[in-house]
Amino acid sequence: MKRSTSNPLRLTFVFGLLLQTLSSLSVAATSVSATPVSTTEPPSNKIVKVHAYALHGQPKYPANFKQLDYVNPNATKGGDIRLMATGTFDTLNPYTLKGTSPYNTPGTFKYGVGELNETLLTGTQHPGISGDEPQTGYGLIAEWIEYPVDLSWVRFHIRPEARFHDGSPITSEDVAFSYHTLTEKGHPQFENKLKAVPSVKVIDQYTVEFTLSGDDRRALPLRVGEMPIISKAFWEGKDFEKTLSEPPLLSGPYRIKSFDWGKYIEFERVKDYWGKDLAVNTGRFNFNTVRLDFYRDLTVAFEAFKAKNFDVYIEYISKNWASGFNFPALNKGEIIKEEIPHQTLAGSQGYFMNTRRELFKDIRVRQALSLLFDFEWTNKNLFYGAYQRSNSYFASTELSQKDLPQGLELTLLNQVKEHLPSELFTKPFKLSITDGSGQIRRQIRQALSLFKQAGWTLHQGKLINRLSGKPFKFEILVRQPSITRVLNPYVKNLSKVGIQANVRVIDPSQYKQRMDEFDFDMTTYVLGQSLTPGHEQRLYFHSSNANVPGSLNLSGVQNPAVDFLVEQIIEADTRETLIAASKALDRVLLWHHYMVPNWHISHHRVAYRSFFQRPANQAKYDLAFDTWWVDKKK
Repeated sequence: MKRSTSNPLRLTFVFGLLLQTLSSLSVAATSVSATPVSTTEPPSNKIVKVHAYALHGQPKYPANFKQLDYVNPNATKGGDIRLMATGTFDTLNPYTLKGTSPYNTPGTFKYGVGELNETLLTGTQHPGISGDEPQTGYGLIAEWIEYPVDLSWVRFHIRPEARFHDGSPITSEDVAFSYHTLTEKGHPQFENKLKAVPSVKVIDQYTVEFTLSGDDRRALPLRVGEMPIISKAFWEGKDFEKTLSEPPLLSGPYRIKSFDWGKYIEFERVKDYWGKDLAVNTGRFNFNTVRLDFYRDLTVAFEAFKAKNFDVYIEYISKNWASGFNFPALNKGEIIKEEIPHQTLAGSQGYFMNTRRELFKDIRVRQALSLLFDFEWTNKNLFYGAYQRSNSYFASTELSQKDLPQGLELTLLNQVKEHLPSELFTKPFKLSITDGSGQIRRQIRQALSLFKQAGWTLHQGKLINRLSGKPFKFEILVRQPSITRVLNPYVKNLSKVGIQANVRVIDPSQYKQRMDEFDFDMTTYVLGQSLTPGHEQRLYFHSSNANVPGSLNLSGVQNPAVDFLVEQIIEADTRETLIAASKALDRVLLWHHYMVPNWHISHHRVAYRSFFQRPANQAKYDLAFDTWWVDKKK
């Protein structure tokens, strides 16, 4: 369904919270000017002008700040580097459902360089994610913003110096064009994120206003601020929904220099980049050229790194990190191997089951499948003990469910009690733990009991449905051959209860297409999470996205309790409320067994050429590779 400004879409679920007043509004920011625009308006409609907007509390950095705390303002500019990307690409438009662009290939976002246009605000998403505070947007294209206390609208005041790479100014017309194009023709995520933003109005060349709707509008200025601003002059007359075969007109610190489809793309630093002197950009984007070479296989990529064919390797495989780094370049000190600590939320990682398939509709079946994953054996024998089990969608944070629900969390859960299993209120959720020996007889007995309750019986070594007579079999769809070594022991355990599971490896483009169409039984995936959950939870778990092509509601969750709690997260007006709603959502998702939870780690595993330098202060919530630089003496 496409957006029309004359017929605005409204939030489907509205629960419980009162409209905000001045006393309850804690969306706070250090003011550029706190003077009301009009003194004749009632106090509740005073206009707030700010340089930054924080979802909760105050922004860390004041209006006159000079740099971020985790950069080196004296970092050397220069150097030509090569990086590794995974998979392939067939379009240079990163904003549509069709095709895969370089930035949208796995892991590329960590580099902070890509074919993306800049946004009105920066700090709340990649690239430009804040490394030291959650959910605060600082002015980028917009110099400052203003809004009334009731947040019925928000105005962005564009910097007159903001430019696209051809020298043309970024204007309000470009912003309005971006809004209409992305919500009507772009990836469905844009319409979803901006569904409570029914209209846009050009005030003048550098001022643009968005109408905000819904009972809670706290996060909407950030969601608008995250919208990439594309050039109206470049895109008018082009079919935005088709793949793009020419470099788009960008506005950021890098432009596309050259590319070869599916093989490499090279970016060059824009030396007269209009935003190079902004405080949010000081000490960042230091390399002259950045080339991404694409590899379809991680084993081949690692061999290329050992041969110094590219300069940075971010390791995701524990076995390789433990035993694969004994090679000449490392032993000579030409490559540095380092574990860089972080406090980043691990993300919701697991084996997602597609409940659109009849096979996975029964909660008891999903619970049984979860029981048969032996993490302790896997961690000991395949991961060298490097990981911790994720007993949460928000692992190792204050957002994670613990023990029994109480306080505000319990109050929220009681409002949707009829949609929840009774055990949720009487037993803490805990994943099954084995002794790591590989013997899981207890888990097998429990799983067979659950299968029996769900109508399945073990007959001549096969798990058979008692009504249809059909065997229990499914496919685990993956895009990386390396994950098969982890999945194979799980498949073996499944076979012990008569399940025939097949791991199928397909190329990244096919994988994306099948995922967009929900054409899978089970898959491995990581849903990115933050310490301040928000609208992305609707993309991941809300029933309104269960059947939207390209949605990240991978499991097809359609649960009234989940819908309610997602909206509570989005509407949360205090950190306390956000934590309680997140814990409740976490608990409900876990008790419904939509995925088999995986594992997490508390540091980045990175190997890099010795000529790289890093700032003394490491960002807490990001690798912040865009703050690194090349030491020209090495």
